[in-house]
Amino acid sequence: MELPCWCLLLLYCLQSLSAHNDFFTSTGQMTDLLYTEKDLVTSLKDYIRAEENKLERVKRWAEKLDSLSVAATQDPEGFLGHPVNAFKLMKRLNTEWGDLESLVLSDTTDGFISNLTIQRQYFPTDEDQTGAAKALLRLQDTYRLDANTISTGDLPGVKHKSLMTVDDCYELGKIAYSDVDYYHTELWMAQALKQLDQGEESTIDKVTVLDYLSYSIYQQGEIERALEYTKRLLELDPEHQRAKGNLKYFEFQLEKQKNAAEDVSHKQKEPGKKETTEKQKKPKKVSNHLIPERKKYEMLCRGEGNRMTPRRWSRLFCRYYDNNHNPMYVLAPAKQQDEWDRPYIVRYLDIISDKEIERVKQLAKPRLRRATVHDPQTGKLTTAHYRVSKSAWLTAYEDPMIDKINQRIEDLTGLEMDTAEELQVANYGVGGQYEPHFDFGRKDEPDAFKELGTGNRIATWLFYMSDVAAGGATVFPDVGAAVWPQKGTAVFWYNLFASGEGDYSTRHAACPVLVGNKWVSNKWIHERGQEWRRPCGLSESE
Repeated sequence: MELPCWCLLLLYCLQSLSAHNDFFTSTGQMTDLLYTEKDLVTSLKDYIRAEENKLERVKRWAEKLDSLSVAATQDPEGFLGHPVNAFKLMKRLNTEWGDLESLVLSDTTDGFISNLTIQRQYFPTDEDQTGAAKALLRLQDTYRLDANTISTGDLPGVKHKSLMTVDDCYELGKIAYSDVDYYHTELWMAQALKQLDQGEESTIDKVTVLDYLSYSIYQQGEIERALEYTKRLLELDPEHQRAKGNLKYFEFQLEKQKNAAEDVSHKQKEPGKKETTEKQKKPKKVSNHLIPERKKYEMLCRGEGNRMTPRRWSRLFCRYYDNNHNPMYVLAPAKQQDEWDRPYIVRYLDIISDKEIERVKQLAKPRLRRATVHDPQTGKLTTAHYRVSKSAWLTAYEDPMIDKINQRIEDLTGLEMDTAEELQVANYGVGGQYEPHFDFGRKDEPDAFKELGTGNRIATWLFYMSDVAAGGATVFPDVGAAVWPQKGTAVFWYNLFASGEGDYSTRHAACPVLVGNKWVSNKWIHERGQEWRRPCGLSESE
């Protein structure tokens, strides 16, 4: 039997997807899912034409997804740059297509269902859907966004505005609830309730939402508010057994708290005892050194935090740079500008062309795998929740352009590239980030790069291969520096002092991508081979 052309196309597309997992960690790879979903819609419409009279409900479903897929595939990366679109893509492919399967099974022939059932094994998993949901919650916290702003799609720099339904908000609340995160459960159940109150139609009823909402508020210690929502639930469903039990329990606890407060009040008014009053104190200004790193990191991601003094700022310059008359840059020096003074961070402008960027992405995309980190305990590479991206390594011998890029880095830094690590290309997914870390191995990690045999990471070179509509900065929490992505530029800094000691001020992070698609590539340069290029200093901090 010959397969229809759409089926052959699907099989080819799914074969390319079968080698990948953790879809939510790379926007670049999620674009394949959009095309897969579009092909599934085409398949579905072919089936509907044969069964139109029996499957009117399925036809409406297909038309909805068809219009979405057509719009999305015109600008896949831009579409997926909106975190809500990425979350809903995960949710559709992991959950809603499964619901559709059950619907069609009620009255169908073998063709479409057998095809869809086979294809679903290559779809995103529960882990992908949960990962995309948690990424939305992470963006909400980092950028201080309220649930309504995310639900209505009013994010900065958005091209493809997308609204969240009651079902979407409820799903986010449920995922937070399963993670014992009652704070976010409350936020998203409250948003779901708000949209239901505004008249939005949904299969999720108010009783279910109020049940989650009241319990999550109670778990945060606000019994009085929990009681209010429980009473509202019972107005809708007077026979709800759990709510009836909760009502009695909440009223008992509030009465208990009231009696305890009255006892304390009576004791304070007893003869011979003075009523204690807490004096209002003027809040002290908190030193930047006392602010927790996580808070400093999030402040810098939002464009807040430390500001360089005007005196220090006046000492930053931009210049044409030829690295001591390097022959490659004597006639056409590179454009270099200072980004920060301590640690010294410089940016090179127009240092990688659009053609080179597209070639690097083309080489990297088929090899993208979940980015890993060095586990200091085992010394092995492992995935981590604080690094949400996919990466690939490109060697100089596989493409002349990679060799040319490596040589450019050597010409501008004056450092040996033969002992450097290969060019690493990274693409960040939904809310993609890399929390604060050091690039170099510390004294408590003596075996961090032992297997390479090239010493510690002396310096980092980082190409920005895309602009990012919102978020995605590279920040240095200890010093308050923030470097924002700018396509075609690269930043460079030394991780080690000339003495070989680590510069702890270079601890840095990649902020979550709020809107857009972030592509970077980096070169980690090692100590070996630099003995004559960067002579050792005599003092520890030199």
